Amino acid sequence: MSMFDKLEAVIGRYEMLTDKLADPSIYDRQKEFKEISSERASIEDVVITYREYKKLKDNLDGSKEILRNEKDEDIRDMAKMELSEIEAALPEIEERLKLLLLPKDPLDERNVIMEMRAGAGGDEASIFVSDMFRMYQNYFRQLGYKIEIDSSSESDQGIKEIIFTVTGEKVYSKLKWEAGVHRVQRVPKTETMGRVHTSTITIAVMPEVDEVEFELNPNELRIDVYRSGGAGGQSVNTTDSAVRITHLPTGMSVANQDQKSQLKNKEKAMKILRSRIYDNMVQAQKNEIDSERRGQIGDGDRSEKIRTYNYPQNRISDHRIGLTIHNLEGVMNGDMSAITEALVAHHQAELMKGQEE
Repeated sequence: MSMFDKLEAVIGRYEMLTDKLADPSIYDRQKEFKEISSERASIEDVVITYREYKKLKDNLDGSKEILRNEKDEDIRDMAKMELSEIEAALPEIEERLKLLLLPKDPLDERNVIMEMRAGAGGDEASIFVSDMFRMYQNYFRQLGYKIEIDSSSESDQGIKEIIFTVTGEKVYSKLKWEAGVHRVQRVPKTETMGRVHTSTITIAVMPEVDEVEFELNPNELRIDVYRSGGAGGQSVNTTDSAVRITHLPTGMSVANQDQKSQLKNKEKAMKILRSRIYDNMVQAQKNEIDSERRGQIGDGDRSEKIRTYNYPQNRISDHRIGLTIHNLEGVMNGDMSAITEALVAHHQAELMKGQEE
């Protein structure tokens, strides 16, 4: 099937989905409504770009027709100018269409739940979690994303663990590259001899799902309530507000005690557990796909070392694509666009290569 056959098929699919959304009864079937709306949104850029391409092609044909039949030199000159502009613009739009037709990650449109945990390195790892969390907060502000902290555990020096939800436009498409082990090399604040230490933190990026899309079987859950622990304060150690939910088939467990209300803690824990289980299902499906189709960036495995932040050399290295950037301060202040764009470009190049083979 040629590229243009594929584009015509996309146009047909888009129009069919538009007709379905025009049916008022669709709002009574929320799951179907979400699926159709999401699919339509995912191909809208292709449709808009292809319609723009077809319009240019029509104008191109019109200009050629004028040059064949028109005798007036002024009109011919205008037609030549328009022809030149269109011929310059068409290759760029054709390239955009090729990229838009590449296989898409169906999760790209979703919001995400991120989990950041201190790994090797003791207090320095907790300090780096704090630094990275600030970096992401600045990055989210640039993108217009919103953040809600679901759970956190602090140490004297930094953050041992933090779980938060990020909402906005195509959040997963931007943040999925962050999943894995992040390594920092620097002289820790706690180091008295000035030696460079290496510490690590782990980051998980999970697509957010709601009950309409993915419902957990209540019979497969064990819910325990207990008294909150911590440094004290209202509702801590005075009420059974903390909640732990265990998914019996997988053994996955989520505990939450950040909220004063047992109900709110249960809602937070259920949201995180649902996304973890869904994420595991997605990863299992991805593992069945041929490695060439998955590309060479890596699959977001939490045990995979993806990036090193070297402070003495002002260097960040992304090991998946061999990228090195000497702008550590800028990146840690939230200027992550160069890294994200390089990862996306590499991924697209690998997909293009796969299409040609």
